[in-house]
Amino acid sequence: MADEKMCIGPPQPAKSYLNIPTIISAAEALDVQAIHPGYGFLSENADFAEGVESSGFTFIGPRPETIRLMGDKVSAIQAMKSASVPTVPGSGSVLGSDPSETHRIARTIGYPLIIKAAGGGGGRGMKVVHSEAALMHAIDLTRSEAQAAFGN
Repeated sequence: MADEKMCIGPPQPAKSYLNIPTIISAAEALDVQAIHPGYGFLSENADFAEGVESSGFTFIGPRPETIRLMGDKVSAIQAMKSASVPTVPGSGSVLGSDPSETHRIARTIGYPLIIKAAGGGGGRGMKVVHSEAALMHAIDLTRSEAQAAFGN
């Protein structure tokens, strides 16, 4: 339970719940010891966790380096494999721009398959592909959506 509350800004998330300096300032004003990010917004943002810690507060959540590692699907899968955790078949890296190599990887995995953005989440930046004919279009759509939603 919270002992105090403070308005951190207007309803627009970019001006409040996603505004790291504002959240840190509120924590300083209230003389808190720790910050819990809650769900969504900055809960998976390594820069926020780092900012909280560098401002002298305890971040209640994973270490910034863990957030970074797990926030990128390619590095997360590599970490799982190096820890001998079973993973689903995948490309093992970010897909390049060579369509023939992309088609080769897809045939190795088998259809249907899912194209996923390396970052992001929440079901965005993902496309199910049922055939080789639809593959490159799905990749283009996924890249566009990921760029618009996550900047990657």
